[in-house]
Amino acid sequence: MTEPAVVARLTREITSGLEPGRLAGFYQDLHRHPELSFQEHRTAGKLALRLRGAGYEVTEGVARTGVVGVLANGDGPVVWLRGDMDALPVREATGLPYASTVDGIMHACGHDLHVTWLLAAAEALAAARETWSGTLVVVGQPAEEAGGGARAMVADGIHARFPRPDVLFGQHVAPGLAGFYPHTPGLTLSASDDVDVVVHGVGGHGSRPESTVDPVVTAAYIVTRLQTVVAREVAASESVVLTVGSFHAGTNANIIPAEARLALNVRTQDTRARERVLAAIRRVVEGECAAAGCPAPPEVTVHAGCPNTVNDAALDGEIAAVHRELFGEHTVFDFGQALGSEDFSLLAPAGVPYDYWYVSSTPAPVWEAAPGEELREKFAGVPGNHSPLFAPDLSVLVPGVRTLVSAALSRLTG
Repeated sequence: MTEPAVVARLTREITSGLEPGRLAGFYQDLHRHPELSFQEHRTAGKLALRLRGAGYEVTEGVARTGVVGVLANGDGPVVWLRGDMDALPVREATGLPYASTVDGIMHACGHDLHVTWLLAAAEALAAARETWSGTLVVVGQPAEEAGGGARAMVADGIHARFPRPDVLFGQHVAPGLAGFYPHTPGLTLSASDDVDVVVHGVGGHGSRPESTVDPVVTAAYIVTRLQTVVAREVAASESVVLTVGSFHAGTNANIIPAEARLALNVRTQDTRARERVLAAIRRVVEGECAAAGCPAPPEVTVHAGCPNTVNDAALDGEIAAVHRELFGEHTVFDFGQALGSEDFSLLAPAGVPYDYWYVSSTPAPVWEAAPGEELREKFAGVPGNHSPLFAPDLSVLVPGVRTLVSAALSRLTG
């Protein structure tokens, strides 16, 4: 790796021509036109067009809507930079002049920023290719929010069709006073699994419940009982979250339906804890259905989502040192392990190191107005990812480009 001071100096030189207004215009356009998972056609098209203009060999339609740009620039390592592109089914409430124009869909997780950062970093590195050597691969990933985008890109042959990475880098916008770049060596994000449950009952008229087996009541017992899984079956030292995010049953007040459906999400950081919690979910569901006399066994379907995100500790330390050199010693700190999840790590072939960090983005007035004095108190009091009020400060546009450029240069200038 090149010395952090050298990387920082070169990064400043390469990005000195960044135009905040131009970055803001591109970002705000993406924010106005959000697209859901695997529907990112407009976003992908804009990214692909600009990458071609910068000299990249571009492939569109990877895993339906993904974009991969390759810039071969002599001998050297292969560096992958990844940015995700999809938005969320959230109705925006920010009141911004560039708020979403698509009803019920919003870039509430900041992937519009991710695409902006990725593109600007790719263009800056392409314009300064005389300063580095190697191959840069830019990955515009679809469907991170749906949990299947990275897996779909791998299934579509991304590791065979494009230069195999020697290292993979990614970053995420996050709440927190703008101007900080948290790094966590080792485990940084948790595994996530979705679980679908179908409870089979016997439907009938609401006036004759004795002639039915009510799946609504049974599913309600399941929801209540599941609250004890983490509280009574998981050690306090283990980090586990079990959420029932969806409960659907029935069509009318006087009709007892024939089935009820639940959608669950499980977050874990330990494989054994994951297996224990999933087994407990199955046991609770089957037990409540048996107690209710359901006419058929319940259906419990586990959808494997995202694995743990585990940064290569040595690599993370090196990139953190570069970011400290760029932005100041006080701007980089270890925020610790989070129960959020990402499919980013699936893009790294086995044995390939990766690093994933954060760029804090809360406007100073919003942060100062948040209740509390401690960092975590303030953190809990400001709009975060997936909030209809999530609105990153535009001051993070240029720094977010520099974090990616400097990470790439740490390897490409070695």
